[in-house]
Amino acid sequence: VNCVLVQPDGKVLVGGAFTTLAGQTRNRIARLHADGTSDAGFDPGASRDVYCLALQPDGRILVGGDFTTLGGQSRNRLARLTPDGTVDPAFNPGANGAVYSLVVQPDGKILAGGAFGTLGGQARKRVARLDSSGAIDASFNPDAGGAVNCLVLEPDGRILLGGAFTTIGGQTRNRLGRVDATGSLDPAFNPNAGGTVSTLALQTDGRMLVGGAFTTLGGQTRNRIARLNPDGTLDAAFDPGANGGVNSLRVQADGKILIGGAFAKLGSQTRPRLAP
Repeated sequence: VNCVLVQPDGKVLVGGAFTTLAGQTRNRIARLHADGTSDAGFDPGASRDVYCLALQPDGRILVGGDFTTLGGQSRNRLARLTPDGTVDPAFNPGANGAVYSLVVQPDGKILAGGAFGTLGGQARKRVARLDSSGAIDASFNPDAGGAVNCLVLEPDGRILLGGAFTTIGGQTRNRLGRVDATGSLDPAFNPNAGGTVSTLALQTDGRMLVGGAFTTLGGQTRNRIARLNPDGTLDAAFDPGANGGVNSLRVQADGKILIGGAFAKLGSQTRPRLAP
């Protein structure tokens, strides 16, 4: 399972590499009722892995991954489903490489990050923005020099990017960077991660949680998990340390942080793969 998304009605969308879920045949995408039983009416089926899901305000479901068909229709790595799981025939931008992250902006535009070099027939290196119809936003082209694994939209419209890249917009940015709403690089934000960034999460105070495979961040030792201040400087007081990769971070309503990954220990405590 690569991604989980809870709908407003409590149903749970699940994407990954599986072929069964809750005892039913489901090819890489499925939906569960709130009690964990399978939603029998939802079965689009993807030909290859699903890496990310995002929900639009009208209930339509954006799906990103490495598939070339979804719901029996040709869809290259990015598609949209109606709430009942049928493929939206009007949305077919097409990416030539995997899509790892999707974010819906408040204005309805869609941010996409991944390993692609073209999206919607236009050259877009690993990050792009689409309008709600799936057309490329011509004004937005940050140009990342390596895969973009995760995207986070800040309240002021700036966009955090994490991944395996070493440049953004032709400037050195090692695996973590920030662009403004136009796609222009933030020159003051350069934390410099010493390894892949796999996940990002934003706290309500503007501080940024970073997880991945790195062992340094901001020039300091940070084993696979760290926190940055809003200006991109390292939070010196936050250093739990994980002995394996951190793949997922979520901030709860009470401010506590859920951490998932391949670690066995976190902060010197035994915590196999999941910890608060």
